[in-house]
Amino acid sequence: MTDQVTERRTDQINLSPVAASKVQSLLEQEGRDDLQLRISVQPGGCSGLRYQLFFDERTLDGDVVTDFDGVGVVVDRMSVPYLNGAMIDFVDSIEKQGFTIDNPNAGGSCACGDSFH
Repeated sequence: MTDQVTERRTDQINLSPVAASKVQSLLEQEGRDDLQLRISVQPGGCSGLRYQLFFDERTLDGDVVTDFDGVGVVVDRMSVPYLNGAMIDFVDSIEKQGFTIDNPNAGGSCACGDSFH
């Protein structure tokens, strides 16, 4: 097994190859090719800000869309400064399954890892 080194860009959101293929397979299961993965930062959570990750067919004014191997990742203009340099990955282990976000912009996060400040 070879380790895939993913170059992390600091001027945009990043999606790991593992997460990109997971998104692709989820979209295939849905039978939709008009959806993109939207990530946004919303007020809330125990640390002040929390992530929202969902499929969206809308494109809003000011959205930044980045393509990763055919997977579109959309970030709204208000969330861009919070998410530039962040890496979205997908973890599938005994302890945890799901998308993870490693964000160098987060000053601190809560124990559940669902929110940050």
